[in-house]
Order: sequence, then C-alpha cells, then structure tokens
Amino acid sequence: MAECNHDCSSCSQKCSKESLLAPSNKLSRVKRVIGVVSGKGGVGKSLVTSMLAVTMQRRGYQAAILDADITGPSIPKAFGLKAGIVEGSEFGMLPPKTKTGIEVMSVNLLIDDETKPVVWRGPVIAGTVKQFWSDVVWNEVDYMFVDMPPGTGDVPLTVFQSLPLDGIIIVSSPQQLVSMIVEKAVNMASLMDVKVLGLVENYSYILCPDCGKVIKPYGESNIDKLSEAHGIPVMAKLPIDPELASLCDKGVIELFEGDYLERAADTIEKTLG
Repeated sequence: MAECNHDCSSCSQKCSKESLLAPSNKLSRVKRVIGVVSGKGGVGKSLVTSMLAVTMQRRGYQAAILDADITGPSIPKAFGLKAGIVEGSEFGMLPPKTKTGIEVMSVNLLIDDETKPVVWRGPVIAGTVKQFWSDVVWNEVDYMFVDMPPGTGDVPLTVFQSLPLDGIIIVSSPQQLVSMIVEKAVNMASLMDVKVLGLVENYSYILCPDCGKVIKPYGESNIDKLSEAHGIPVMAKLPIDPELASLCDKGVIELFEGDYLERAADTIEKTLG
C-alpha cells in the first residue's frame, strides 16, 4: 500500500474515516468538539480557546478544554490550575474544573512541576493527545474546545484524524506572513474534510485609552480578504488589551469583561446547535 498523503479525494483505497477515530471513554458524554488552530505560534490561540470556553460557559453550556498543545501548555496558567491536581479512578482520569466549572485536561496538570519541559518525540505526544480523549471521563460536555499546537505537523494531524471534530476555528494576526500561513491551515482542514467554522484575528488593533482612536500597529488587516476568498466568516477581531494579558497571568481569565467573542458564540450555536 502506498504511503497515505491524507488527500482522500485522490486516493483509490477504500479506507473508513471512522476507523481512525480514537474511542472515547465509555463514561464520557461530549456533544460537540471544536479545534482551535493557528498556522504559527504566538498569535493568541490559547487565549482565544480560553475565552471561547468562558463565553460558552456563561451562556449556560458545559464547556471543556482539551489542551493538545503538549509541549507548550498554557491553559492551566490562564485558569489558575496547579500542577499535580488530576485525580483518577478505575474508569479513567477525572478532569479538574475551573472556578466556574469548565473541565480541563492538560499535561501541565499531570506533572509535579509546571516548569519542567516536555521533551518527547512526535509519536509519544500524539499518543498523549489520544489518551486525553480516551482515558479522561468528560462529564456531559456541550462544547469541548481543543487547543491545538501550531502548524500542520504530527499532533494537529492526530487531532484531525483521531478526534470527532465538528469543526475548527482558525486564529490569525494581521501580518501578511501570518495570512499566508493561515491559508495552509485552511487547506489542511479541506484535505481532512473538516469544516472551518470561522476566523478570529488577534492583535487586530489598539484602542487609545485617552482619545479612543483605533491604532493598527501591524497595519491593515488581511482577514476580510481571506474570508471572502474561502467563504469563511470572520468571527471576531480582538484588540491588543493589556487587561486580558494580566488576567491570564493572574490565572483569572474567567473574569474578563466585554463581548469579544459573542459573535463567535452565536456562530457556534447557529452552526452546530
């Protein structure tokens, strides 16, 4: 058999996509799974993941975060969750809950020192992501957000193939270089037959606290052109807001104020129910 290029449209093999899915824990109940993707690091993917979960939790849903960014986990820090707090039972690992009840699983919750680096090769990292799906008892989750590592390598591919994604959200920033890399993520989703629910642009602008003027430190945005070219809605344009950064540093992202991702939440509800 020839090596798989993951482009089912050009393949003569009669593979079953379902056969690649990792089994969920028999006690888990997860209704919707949404991947949060970026073509490159440093664009605020984990921030967007955290804020999306908080927004959906505020709307009365049970939200959860599976932190698939194994070598760069930052979700626990944003929510003030400490290392070594995961409990287990004969049925599997029990995900810790944040102050408002969001379920979270991350490698930084399993180690005794959150500053220890995770120096693992790709197959081990990919296996850990599968375990977070199969070996964790997720309890009646309405929306699970998967914080994926940047790029289009082993672990994003594992998530696309192993988890029952209902769609992905792509996080970008205004630079043209990032826009080019975002298109790679869009094309990967197309190859894997996964729906792109929308685009979120971070670092879009700065709002002057004195005069209210909108300043665009990275120049004019390209996200609307990407949206038009691929027929993907723009869910949000987030400002550079020191308050958001401060809340993450303090572990209290659940206290953020503003309607930053309300339109994104509306799109999720309308598209996925």
